[in-house]
Amino acid sequence: MSAPALAHSTELGRMYARSLQDPPKVPSITTVIGQQANSLDGWIGYMAATAVANHPDLGAAIGNPGQLRTVVRDSSNAAEQFRDAAAARGDRVHNYCEQVALRALGRPHQVPEALEALNENREGDFALRFDDWWKQYDVQPLAPEITVWNESVGYAGTLDLVATIGGKLCIIDYKTKGTDRNGQVKSLDAKVVMQLVAGMKAEESIVDEAAGTWEAWKYGQDPILLGVAIGETEVRTLRANPQVLKAHWFKFASLRRVWQTSLDASAAGAPLLDIAPPAAPAAN
Repeated sequence: MSAPALAHSTELGRMYARSLQDPPKVPSITTVIGQQANSLDGWIGYMAATAVANHPDLGAAIGNPGQLRTVVRDSSNAAEQFRDAAAARGDRVHNYCEQVALRALGRPHQVPEALEALNENREGDFALRFDDWWKQYDVQPLAPEITVWNESVGYAGTLDLVATIGGKLCIIDYKTKGTDRNGQVKSLDAKVVMQLVAGMKAEESIVDEAAGTWEAWKYGQDPILLGVAIGETEVRTLRANPQVLKAHWFKFASLRRVWQTSLDASAAGAPLLDIAPPAAPAAN
């Protein structure tokens, strides 16, 4: 995940401020979408069990309860470690994509440094596949990593890229994905449609973070919404179905209300109070 200047990590999730001097005011698009229930219990258990099975000390720990507890403890956070590693990889890939767009716009960029960071982590194939996609689709960038705001509903977020492709205005969200056993990049989660439509429904975009200067959002008029899955073997480009955008927008707005209701419930006070047993009846 990128780190936009106006974004803050809070106990309420990621939130955005109107300027560098202001406190955070509204939740991010991803924080709102995160209100949707998404149990990972099965995956977490699988990752922990796999880590135990592959632990280098497992053989020696068999029959030794003390050593076995150490193996279990070492493996218990396997899912968290995998998640953190995937997030770091995603940040590196997203940074490379942003730098490529900045270079295409003739703006200061750090393409060599971003590529070096990928190569150092044996992730250079992500850059190669992205470069192929960029050339094949003839991407003409307009605004990389642009922060947007919707005051009416109450949210903000940062879009990966606004560009034209084939003469059509597009809002693009990158997702770094793994590769399946057939060598194909894994598909995107349907939640990306909510993320894209929330970006499309923005009302303002940032001009100057320090001054807190915003302008009317000028890229929300019927753009094509694209989710781009970037893998080591290929890049898969998926368009949000125009027929479902309204429903996904309503779902996003409902999740925003869930976030607010949860905030209001927490602020209302302690949900449970101690109560003493009833007084014993008076003796006659």
